[in-house]
Amino acid sequence: VQLQASGGGLVQAGGSLRLSCAASGSIFSPNVMGWYRQAPGKERELVASMIDNGSTKYADSVKDRFTISRDNAKNTMTLQMNKLRPEDTAFYYCNIKFIDDGAYGHDYWGQGTQVTVSS
Repeated sequence: VQLQASGGGLVQAGGSLRLSCAASGSIFSPNVMGWYRQAPGKERELVASMIDNGSTKYADSVKDRFTISRDNAKNTMTLQMNKLRPEDTAFYYCNIKFIDDGAYGHDYWGQGTQVTVSS
């Protein structure tokens, strides 16, 4: 399984960016795709995730600003980020986890994309 992320960049506070992730290879269902981020000196954290049944999860810090979506037929995922803040600055990674008997099994990571929000 390979994940290719794109869409990062530099934006002013209050602006918007859209991240995309495309998964290829043997993609089994059920699975959950998600975006994580890691800022310098901080641990990697979950930003948003979406199970292929449509269920979503968001970090409290991005609720009402970020929206995750996916196209199961194309194995793609997007993260629409609005009202960006300087504290959203981080390297963003896409991830896919396969679900086996109700538990997470193998997971895979994309190469990441930098998001920088200037104040």
